[in-house]
Amino acid sequence: MTMQPETGAPISAQATTLREGAKALGIELDAQQEATLLGYVGMIGKWNRVYNLTAVRDEGEMMVLHLLDSLAVVPALRRHFDGRTASIMDVGSGAGLPGVVLAAVMPELTVTCVDTVGKKASFVRQVSAELKLKNLRSEHARVEQLVIPPVQLITSRAFASLVDFTTLTRQHLAPEGVWMALKGKAPADEIGALPKDLSVFHVEQLQVPGLDAERCLIWIRPEAHAA
Repeated sequence: MTMQPETGAPISAQATTLREGAKALGIELDAQQEATLLGYVGMIGKWNRVYNLTAVRDEGEMMVLHLLDSLAVVPALRRHFDGRTASIMDVGSGAGLPGVVLAAVMPELTVTCVDTVGKKASFVRQVSAELKLKNLRSEHARVEQLVIPPVQLITSRAFASLVDFTTLTRQHLAPEGVWMALKGKAPADEIGALPKDLSVFHVEQLQVPGLDAERCLIWIRPEAHAA
């Protein structure tokens, strides 16, 4: 069994997966961030016994399919914001993916997770409280009916088509704001169906450690932003 060099305590398989995955992504996690992320996966597993938060039940699979899949977008977000404080919205967040992960490793962001399912919104609210993520908020609402200040970035992970994603959330986008959609294979049909006043300015391929599947980010902005 792998041991902690400082204390001699055993390192869990989940912790090893997290550390190796973060390293492969070029992300340095401090001890608190690591503990927060592992605690989050543990909370998903606990709540899953009562509520159907996610179809993935095995915590080892959660580490890759949920945690590392969400962590994979962090380098792109860091390049985009370059250390600036910003507010972002995670639409159709479910159990808080990727919103909780982003809040845990990017404290400069204020993250609002939005979901129409009450138990999922309640779970994210509990995660914020138990794991002391003061920059994480949860809203139980239909996003098109939500009233909050505009945000600098709106993201989703398998929430809807790009047309629905942008149409339902456009009112929440701040001036100079952008959308960042997490997708599998780049959906050429969805991109082609976007309104003419929206511009896909970047399609970014992602490599999720331990996952043999295509992943990409679709970056979108109102055409008026392009210059």
